[in-house]
Amino acid sequence: MPSIAIDRLQIDFPLYHGQSRSLKKHVGNTISSLRPGSPAAHLMQDGRERTVVSVLRDVSFVLKSGERLGLIGRNGAGKTTLLRAMAGIYEPVGGRVRLEGSIGTLLDASLGMNMELTGRENIRLYGLHAGLSKVEISQIDQDVQDFADLGSYMDMPVKTYSSGMTVRLAFGLATAVKPQILLMDEWFLAGDGAFMNKAQERLEAMVQHADILVISTHQPDVMRKWCTRVIWLEDGRIRMDGTPDEVLDVYLTA
Repeated sequence: MPSIAIDRLQIDFPLYHGQSRSLKKHVGNTISSLRPGSPAAHLMQDGRERTVVSVLRDVSFVLKSGERLGLIGRNGAGKTTLLRAMAGIYEPVGGRVRLEGSIGTLLDASLGMNMELTGRENIRLYGLHAGLSKVEISQIDQDVQDFADLGSYMDMPVKTYSSGMTVRLAFGLATAVKPQILLMDEWFLAGDGAFMNKAQERLEAMVQHADILVISTHQPDVMRKWCTRVIWLEDGRIRMDGTPDEVLDVYLTA
């Protein structure tokens, strides 16, 4: 069964241009003057005396089959970094990330796409990479074409698409293969009302097959409609973890 287990996850990013003596001194003074829990307290120095930004710290949770998790928090709270750590893009400095099951990502619409190829050619390329047969690729081609509703643009280079068209193609393709775990960043929800309704139906169908959805968004309505659980991230740590109503009622009044 698909599952996600995050145990004491820590992600730090070194500031490679922070090695000058003046900047190190400034950062050192800043860090020493900070109160615990203050917003800038994620600036620190590691064991190699490098200036680093601590983006995630001591993050732990478990997701089981059928759960739909929403990540909420202000910009810079660590939501996208957490998604990318789960996708294997970022390597933890500490702790562990364990995912069981096939993974699909909607973190960047152009990720994995060749912008010089047509939409249809990208679908075939995706299918070949996934080891699908010609029949399966043909079925996915039709499925994505019906969902994305791109018409003749399916046979035009992706570089000629608008951002909304690229999102529809990427979303349709990422969900056509039916991954057991889907990781989704908030900007994929920037489509119009018709796209949002189709996207919700598609995600609901996926989750009903005992799969897992993890989505980051600033939109409370999406959380209440789509999610069974919400984690509120603040300054790289979990501030609250509970049902959408429990967390959002506190978050929206904070």
